[in-house]
Amino acid sequence: MRRQFDDVLLGSIELFCLAAEVGSFTGAALTAGVTPAAVSRSISRLEERLGARLFVRTTRSIRLTEGGRVYYRQCRSALNQMVEAERELMGQQQVPTGILRISIPTTYGHHRILPLLPEFRRRHPQVQVHIHLSNRNIDFVDEGYDMAIRVRAQPDSGLVARHLEDAALVVVATPEYLVRAGVPQNLDDLARHDCIQYELPSNGRRIPWLFNDQGAPCEILAQSAYVCSDDVLGGVTLAKNGAGLFQTYRFIVERELADGTLVEVLADYGGRSRPFNLLYPHGRHVPLRLRAFIDFLMEKLKGWNV
Repeated sequence: MRRQFDDVLLGSIELFCLAAEVGSFTGAALTAGVTPAAVSRSISRLEERLGARLFVRTTRSIRLTEGGRVYYRQCRSALNQMVEAERELMGQQQVPTGILRISIPTTYGHHRILPLLPEFRRRHPQVQVHIHLSNRNIDFVDEGYDMAIRVRAQPDSGLVARHLEDAALVVVATPEYLVRAGVPQNLDDLARHDCIQYELPSNGRRIPWLFNDQGAPCEILAQSAYVCSDDVLGGVTLAKNGAGLFQTYRFIVERELADGTLVEVLADYGGRSRPFNLLYPHGRHVPLRLRAFIDFLMEKLKGWNV
C-alpha cells in the first residue's frame, strides 16, 4: 500500500497545529526549535497539497480560515491520539491525563453529571473536563468532542452507544395552579389546562407528552400559551411559578415533589420514560481519560435504573 504521509508531511502538520495554537509562525518556530521561514515553507506545502488556504496572513498576524479551523481540529485530534497510543503502548501513561471534552443536555448535565465531576477529578486530578451544555447534536470529528450524552442514540454506525438509564417522566404543577385550574383526572382534562410545551431547536417540533392509557402507550400534544425552546429547564421554572402543567424527568423535580413545591398529577397514566445514552466514536483509539470517565459513570449510575 502506498504511503499517504511521509515524515516531512507529518512534520508540516505538527508545525501547522503549533502555528494555529500560538497564533504566529514565529511563536511556532520558537516552540519547535526551527526558523520562522521553515514554518512558513511547511504551511505552504500543506496548502499546496490541499489546494486550499489554511491561514489569512497580514503583516502582523495570522488567523485560520474556515477550512483551516476544520483541518486544525481534525489534525490536532489525530496527533493527540497518536501520542496517547504511543504512551500506552510504552507503558508511560498509567494514569488518565489531558482534556476530556464532553457534550451533555442541560437537564442531564445539571442534575446528573455536573454534581459527579468533582469526585471524578479527585480520582483523576490530571484530567481537565471541558463541558458543553446543549441539547443540539454535535459533530465529534469537526468539533473535537470525546463523548456526548443524548436522549436518543443517533443512527450513526460510526458511534458506540452505551445505555445509561431510562429516566422516568412525571407531570407536575404547583398546588396554587391546581387550586385555580383544577386537578386533571384523566387525559381528556389536559385540553382544559395550560400544558407547557418544549420545542426542539433543531427542527421546531414540539415534544409530545408520553402516557400509559389502560396499559397502552400513547402520546399527547397538548396546547399552552407557553413554549420553551433549547433549554427544557425553562419549562420546569415556569411550572414552579404557577404557569401550568409540565411533563419532565422525575430526577429533575424530586426535591420539589418531596417538599410540596410541586405536585404530581395523572400518576395513574404514568410509567413512561426516555432513555439516556452515552455516545463516542467507534473504531478509533479510546483515550485512557475517556475510558476512566465511562467506567466512573457506569459505577455511579448503575443504581439509577432500579
